[in-house]
Formats: sequence, structure tokens, C-alpha cells
Amino acid sequence: MALIVGLGNPGAEYDGSRHNVGFEVVDNLADKLSISFDPDNGLYHKGEGRFKGQSVVLIKPTTYMNRSGKAITKAIAETNSRKSDCLVCYDDINLDVGQIRLRPGGSAGGHNGITDIIEKLQTKSFPRLRVGVGNDFPRGRQADYVLQKFTAEERDIITKVIDLASDAILTFIRGGIDTAMNEYN
Repeated sequence: MALIVGLGNPGAEYDGSRHNVGFEVVDNLADKLSISFDPDNGLYHKGEGRFKGQSVVLIKPTTYMNRSGKAITKAIAETNSRKSDCLVCYDDINLDVGQIRLRPGGSAGGHNGITDIIEKLQTKSFPRLRVGVGNDFPRGRQADYVLQKFTAEERDIITKVIDLASDAILTFIRGGIDTAMNEYN
């Protein structure tokens, strides 16, 4: 079973922000797989479906980004998933707008949501899909930047990248992290 988690902040005020690109990727994937999300169970919205004969569970935490670890820990336990089958999709300021990178694990890279997940899972070994949101902000203004919406020009790029990212996730589901990395990195 593949457990796919998109990170973001709950609430309409964060829709379309850089920090919520993980939600957008999972929503795009849900559309491709005709999966709808169940109402909030306290820590996340969940959708279930199938792809190429495999079970797929999509998760969007209802916790704020920096507290994503509790939701993911619960989702892994409730779905009986392995950590290696849990791909986390999120925004990354260390990549230019429009770039994506898949990795089988690693450090948090300064991302507080990933830091919380690493702490709660007690491992750095879980697959990730990072979506570049750029880093055009003055020193000390990172929090403001990631909570901003994309410019119109960036939105055009991000819309295409969201679709590409969901295709990369389908490759992950079908062939694993190495196959997806070879095809999309």
C-alpha cells in the first residue's frame, strides 16, 4: 500500500500559498485517481483508492505544517503502512520554482514540518517529494514568503509542476522511490 501525504496548513487563508503546494499535489493526484477525501477525523483528511492494482491512501493533515508529525504517525499506524511506503510531498525553498526532487530520506533541510515528522517517526528514512517554491525573500522573512501566494507567472509554472509531481507519485506507487527518482530527478 502507498501512503501519500501532502503537507500544508488548514484554512482558506492558506489556499494557494507556497506552503500549501503539497496539498495541491495530493488534490491533483486525487483527481487523477478519482479519489475523494473523507471528512476530518481529528488529524487529517483521508482518501482511498487503487492504482495499477495497488491500494493508495491520500492524506492531508489538518494540523498546522509545523505539527505534521502527529498526523503522519497516526496515519501510518491506522493504515498499517511501512514508513518506506509513506511519501511526503512538500514545499522547498532550496529549489527554484518549478523544480521537483524525490529522495528516499535525508535531513529536514530547514523545513519545520519535516523536522516534526522526523522527530515523531524517529527516523529520517521516509521518501519525500520536494516541490520548489523559490527563495526570493529578504533575510529573516522566510515565514512570510512561504505563506504568500505565488505570483501570476509562478502560478503558471506551479500548475504544470503540480501535474508533473502527481505523475512522479504515480511512478513511485508503481515502481518505488528509485524508479521515480531515475525518471523525474
